[in-house]
Order: sequence, then structure tokens, then C-alpha cells
Amino acid sequence: MGETFAGDKKKGQSLLGPFERRFIDWGIPKVPKPIMSHHLTYVTIFWSAATIAAGYLAQDNRAWLHAMSFFVFGQWLTDSFDGSLGKYRKQGLVKWGFFMDHILDFFFAGSIVIAYSFLVEVWWLQFLFLILLLVTCATMAVSFLSFAATNQFQIAYYGIGPTEIRIAYIALNTFVFFVGTEIFSWGVPVIVALNVVTLLVMTVQTSKMLWQLDYEANVDNQPRP
Repeated sequence: MGETFAGDKKKGQSLLGPFERRFIDWGIPKVPKPIMSHHLTYVTIFWSAATIAAGYLAQDNRAWLHAMSFFVFGQWLTDSFDGSLGKYRKQGLVKWGFFMDHILDFFFAGSIVIAYSFLVEVWWLQFLFLILLLVTCATMAVSFLSFAATNQFQIAYYGIGPTEIRIAYIALNTFVFFVGTEIFSWGVPVIVALNVVTLLVMTVQTSKMLWQLDYEANVDNQPRP
């Protein structure tokens, strides 16, 4: 018998995790019965398309950044409730839920980067957004590949998880609405640099951890004298 699938059990705790958990536990019984977990999962398709559209429209009217913030909040809400609702309703879609939930999270993260890319005109900033899209995808891939090797799914690092990142997006949208897109000329390089450093740290730490696991397994399998 293989190891029990643990994709529905997240490792690591974010700063807002305990408050988020209490809110979800409070809200789950109040979700209307016709709404099932897979319905909430699929809504991310809408949030992703709407986010890209809002970013495109924000080129001419920065008020659309508030709409983008609403879509980010909406995606947090449905994404937070879908797995817990499935457990509450005993749907049993554990592996399907893990796959579809996170592949759509992947698309949503990319949609945010694409939306922001519409707000810059100079070529080198557009190029940096391409780098940011690549780094964002690679960072998420580290978590998925680590889970494949360890059966421990970690999405929060140093107290920062998806919820805190979404709050940062909403704060950024509000800031850009008031001060303008000129901050991207220095803000985008800083964000790209921070994301690259984060990716490198996560990759090195995960590599060391897996190396140690392989070493310990190899030692345990050595014949005893």
C-alpha cells in the first residue's frame, strides 16, 4: 500500500492562517446547498479572465484597478472555501480538487502578472513582466515538485502565503490608483528581484532537504555488518 495522499493537508502556517481558518469554519455551513466545491473551483476561470480584462481597461481608467482588487478578493474567497466545502459535504474529490484547484491557481497568478503588464509601455518593463511571469510559474512549480517528492504540500514560507500575497496585490492596486503607474519604473525591477531571490532561496532549501532525505534513505538501506 502506497503512502496516503496528503495534498489536502498543507504544511506551514501563514501569518493570517489562524484567522482565515476561523472565518472559513464559520462560513462553510452557510454556503447554499446547491453550491458544491467544484463550482467554487471553476469560478477561478472567471476571476482570471476578469482580472486580465480589468488590467487592460485600467490603461485608460485606473479605477479599473479597484475592480481587479475585487476579483482578487473574490478568488481568495472561492479558493479558500472550495476544499473545505468539499470535506464538509463529503464529496470525496480530494485528488481532483488538488489538481484542478492548483492548476487554476496557477492560471490566476499568471493572469495578475499579465494584467499589470498592460499598464507599462516601455519595452524593458514589458520584458521584466515576462521574467516575473516565468519566476512566478517556477516558484509555484517548486512547491508542487517538492510535494511530489515528499508528499508534504507547503505553500506558506516564513509566514507568507497566498492570502498575504493577495492582500499585497490589493494594496498595490490602491497605491497605483492614487499615485499613478510611474512607480512601475522602479517598482517592477524591485519586485522581480525579490521574486528571483525568493525562488532561489526556496529552490536551494528544497534541494538541500531532498538531498538529506536521499542520503538518510541510502544509509538506512546499507547492509549492516
